[in-house]
Parts: sequence; structure tokens; C-alpha cells
Amino acid sequence: MSEALKELGTHIELKRPDCVLGWDVTFGELNIDVALGSIHGLVEWLKSDATCQFSSLVDITGVDYPERARRFDVVYHFLSMYRNHRVRLRVAVREEDMVPSITDIHTSANWFEREVFDMFGILFSGHPDLRRILTDYGFRGHPLRKDFPTTGYTEVRYDEAQKRVVYEPVSLTQEYRQFDFMSPWEGAEYILPGDEKTQGESA
Repeated sequence: MSEALKELGTHIELKRPDCVLGWDVTFGELNIDVALGSIHGLVEWLKSDATCQFSSLVDITGVDYPERARRFDVVYHFLSMYRNHRVRLRVAVREEDMVPSITDIHTSANWFEREVFDMFGILFSGHPDLRRILTDYGFRGHPLRKDFPTTGYTEVRYDEAQKRVVYEPVSLTQEYRQFDFMSPWEGAEYILPGDEKTQGESA
């Protein structure tokens, strides 16, 4: 399978050198880095090219790298049911960049692009209805950014006196815990009944 993916990567690079910045096959998956302005054209070509036929959009998501100048990767996953191949496209973008929408090529991109906008704040130019889709009205910030606070900014509760839902700044009833992720079974100085049997087996 990896040889077939390498052939496919070479084919795409040779046919669309204007779009492909680089590609690799890692863990049995074809990854292609794409120039921001070329994503729409490449997606359209991948769908129509006889060798590729990537007709199914599986997912669009984002990845946040706050230390980079191009902070985000917009990641597209496509499936060719005709060729039984998958491909991952990655586009590096800055916070202020606008990514060309692919909703006119894959209508399912409508939901995915709105989700990426809501969670990461990445804008898509040409999207027919770019509004938040998972968070509440008036939500502040973008929850999947690395600098978004774990507690959020506001909390919601039902106020019995006002007979409605109210929004308030987050107030923690106790200090936020620092998790060490150590299992309670690790580092114990006592021996539980039955432990001696497992130690005898390993010996």
C-alpha cells in the first residue's frame, strides 16, 4: 500500500507542482502540504482526476501551533472509493489569513468549515453561512486554541428568581486542581491482598 501511495504522491506533485509544497507517506498515510491560495484548485482537481478520484470529503479540522508564525494547520481528509486511497492535505495559515472555502466542490464542507471557524477562529472566504455552530450565542473565544483557558470565561446556570438562564464570570468553588496523572495504584507502599500471587508468577 505504501508503494501505491508513493506513486500517487509523485503523480499529484508532477501534475500540480504549483499547489504541492511537499509530501510524505507516514504510518501508511499520504500527507500533502498545500499552498494556501491553491487549496481550492487542488481539491477540485483531486476530485476530477482519473488517477485520484477523491470524491468523498471525510473531515476538515484544525491544529494549533501557537509558537509558529503560521499558527494553524487546516487539515483535510479525503477518500477515493474508486481507488481505495486516502489523502490528507495540510494548509498552514496565519491568524489573519482567509482560507478559500470548498463548499462549492463538497457541500459537506459547509458544516466542517463552520466547526473549524467556531473552535479555532479560522476564517473561510466564500463560505455561504460562516457562523458559530457548536458554541452558544455570544460565546467568547475559540475553545480549541491552545491559549484558551481550561475553565473558559463564563458559566451558565438557571436562576430561579429570574426564571431564566443567566451568564456569569467563572467562579471556582475550589482551587483548580493540578493533575499529576499518576494512577492511585502506582507508588503505593502497601501490598494489597492477592498481589503476592502476581509477583510469584512473574518470578
